[in-house]
Amino acid sequence: MNTPTSTHRHLHRPTADRMIAGVAAGIAEYLDVDVTIVRIAIAVLSVFGGAGIALYIAGWLLMPIEGSDRSIANRLTRTARHCTQS
Repeated sequence: MNTPTSTHRHLHRPTADRMIAGVAAGIAEYLDVDVTIVRIAIAVLSVFGGAGIALYIAGWLLMPIEGSDRSIANRLTRTARHCTQS
């Protein structure tokens, strides 16, 4: 009996195929969909209520860039924690 091998996917912002910060490209890669679909979804959410902008900024802060294990938010909180402990 053949069992499919599971590959562990990581949500990250790739350095290639990005327009601004790579959030849409990272989501598209993670979900295995065309990046254009994700970009359109973000644009529609941005026009109707502004949620797309908030989600994009959250993705930018929380998703690490390709090749890194830390997000911008993680680095900021570590720096802030280090400053308050000194």
